[in-house]
Amino acid sequence: MRKKKLTAGELIFQIMIYTLFGLFTLSCIYPFYYLFINTISSNDLSAAGYIKFYPRQIHFDNYSKVLRISGLGHAATVSVYRTVVGTLLTVGSSAFLGYLFTKKEMWGRSIWYRSVVVTMYFSAGLIPWYITMHNLHLTNNYLAYILPTIITPFNIILVKTFVEAIPPSLEESASMDGAGYMRVFWSIIVPLTTPILATITIFSAVNQWNSFIDTAFLMTDTKYYTLQFLLWRYLNESSSLAALIRNSPDMAASAANMQTPTSVRMTVTMIVVLPILIVYPFFQRFFVKGIMIGAVKG
Repeated sequence: MRKKKLTAGELIFQIMIYTLFGLFTLSCIYPFYYLFINTISSNDLSAAGYIKFYPRQIHFDNYSKVLRISGLGHAATVSVYRTVVGTLLTVGSSAFLGYLFTKKEMWGRSIWYRSVVVTMYFSAGLIPWYITMHNLHLTNNYLAYILPTIITPFNIILVKTFVEAIPPSLEESASMDGAGYMRVFWSIIVPLTTPILATITIFSAVNQWNSFIDTAFLMTDTKYYTLQFLLWRYLNESSSLAALIRNSPDMAASAANMQTPTSVRMTVTMIVVLPILIVYPFFQRFFVKGIMIGAVKG
């Protein structure tokens, strides 16, 4: 099949589109590249702002020091646990509740739905939240990472809107063949809502992976520390120590190869964001489709 010959106008238009797309792609990639080359370059040059486009005086001491933090492996396991389990339960509950809220025969559907939605606009605040978690014995408890995020109003609204766009005749046909609500949910609703469920998976996984405030308030036992909290604490401690040493006249001479607050911050950022960068491309196709359909139908 012969390709259609482009006119001069179409060729110029395509060149402009690809140029803009290329520039936009570079603008998205460059921040991560900038972080990486600064983490493997001389800490002094990085702190002085000399590292812009390529690394200089390459070394990997920043990564080796961060990866040698005591308890890092266990903290990473806790973070993976809360991300996997928390995401699965959040997606499952959002899908099922979103489906139930589309059923007019559900008892008190309007009241239950409004009760869920209203929590998007009102928050009791930090102190009531802590008192509630403490009274529920969720301090130093893994469930503190899972239970508060199971019911997420925004996710439920996305699923409900998506399910309402599915032709009712599909469910009616299944019901006439004897399928109940659970059978319809697993065999029809879940396969057809894959894009929006993938979108919620991304939202929930990123939120769970990046969370560390709940650890700071609720966990005093080190076995419950997450990777993000451990790195956050290391960031504060090492940044303060590096600044103190560099401001000391007696120790400034030996500080040339030490980590700087900037190098610590960039290294921790790279380590935390790397898993998300690896996982995101696998969900990107569903994410775009799901969020677009949810936005249009909403």
